Amino acid sequence: MKNLAIARRYAKALLLIGKEDGQTETYRQELEKMADLVGSEKILESAITNPLYDAADRRKVLETVIERLGLSRVMASFLLFLFDKRRIGFLWDINTFYQKMADEMKGIARASVVSAVALTKDAEEKIQATLSKLTGKTVILEKEVDPALIGGVVTRVGDLVLDGSIRTQLFNMRETLKRGERV
Repeated sequence: MKNLAIARRYAKALLLIGKEDGQTETYRQELEKMADLVGSEKILESAITNPLYDAADRRKVLETVIERLGLSRVMASFLLFLFDKRRIGFLWDINTFYQKMADEMKGIARASVVSAVALTKDAEEKIQATLSKLTGKTVILEKEVDPALIGGVVTRVGDLVLDGSIRTQLFNMRETLKRGERV
């Protein structure tokens, strides 16, 4: 829990810098690029974060990666600051919090939509419009197909879960029948 609070604090600090200099979106892209690279390349992650390696060598590796990615001066300073404070291992969590806060700042909500079959374009647009109206934000849908739902959709926006799946409806009906209630 403490680690998430630390990651949130660093993400918020970077977001404030981005708001101040108008580069929020640039930092979003650069941070995501770096987090994805480090997350997908375990050897690189180890070379930067493993304390068994010499700190100066690990810093040189990080500097080389920053240079090759062509990151901005602010992002380079931020990543080196994380390294110096021994927080570079929190990069993935910092990126996650930064992405959420940057979306919030722009009035964007990300929604997860799980359906039994692929949604039609019309259905996607209707779900997106309904969620936008419900949240008051621009909604970006992240779609997933799960045949186990049998039919219907399950939608998550932040803490809000709207479960309209047939599987859940059948489960609720079964529980009602077990209790002897009228359906």
